[in-house]
Amino acid sequence: MTAGKIISREEAARWVRQEQARGRRVVFTNGCFDLLHRGHVEYLEAARALGDALLVAVNTDASVRRLGKGPGRPLNPEADRARVLAALACVDRVVLFPEDTPRELIRELGPDILVKGGDYRPEEVAGREEVLARGGRVVIIPYVAGYSTTILLARLGERGGR
Repeated sequence: MTAGKIISREEAARWVRQEQARGRRVVFTNGCFDLLHRGHVEYLEAARALGDALLVAVNTDASVRRLGKGPGRPLNPEADRARVLAALACVDRVVLFPEDTPRELIRELGPDILVKGGDYRPEEVAGREEVLARGGRVVIIPYVAGYSTTILLARLGERGGR
């Protein structure tokens, strides 16, 4: 059952250490993943291809609200967002985090590869210094044009009256 892929912060730290002890490279990414769409899936598949295991950190509902994603966001509660991500074959584990950035979580977990989407520049990636200091690397995956939750919501708004 894929729900077992959703783990606590403490379990995530143990899991990363176990994977690394087995010689596996752990890839880490994070985000809100409010309305999962093709851009997310392509991004997560590309992230997973960079290593041997993919850990996705998901912003809690309170964190999403603080990020100012817009009124009524997140649309889906954190447990639902985590469960949908856990169902993807490319995702090995999912962990929730309440902070505004994953910097502290990255420091605790020590992933080998940190990945963000093409809407970021490497120097803007939270946790970059922590990963590089451990000999890891930071990878920016090109943004999949035309796919975003904001675009989906705009389309829904346009069709809402029909």
